[in-house]
Amino acid sequence: MERYVFPVRVQLFLTGRDLAAFNPDEQGTKYQKPPAELAVEFASLRADSLKALGKVGLSDMALRSRHSELGLVTLGEMLNEWAAHDLMHTVQAERALMQPFIAGSGAWRVYFRQHDVDARDNPQA
Repeated sequence: MERYVFPVRVQLFLTGRDLAAFNPDEQGTKYQKPPAELAVEFASLRADSLKALGKVGLSDMALRSRHSELGLVTLGEMLNEWAAHDLMHTVQAERALMQPFIAGSGAWRVYFRQHDVDARDNPQA
């Protein structure tokens, strides 16, 4: 996403071009690198993205583009989606880290139902 979607779309908005849909299952990269290398690569790509965002002004938020699936969208909406997308990965990581603690919480486990992977797969858990 950091390489092929969001930074590319910012440029498409700024140049008045339409946006193509992105299917990560078909277009996503299958990484074969160790996590440490991926983290370094991501940091570099994110730095480039932040440089590109530095060229975006408040007046650009209203720029419109046509998305092939969603219709007419604004740059401001897409930037909000980008932030939400990133934060969703944080939520996913937190949920994964919570699992052993949820499983060991005994009677309190019911309080974590919406985060409990076993409870979502097995409503009786």
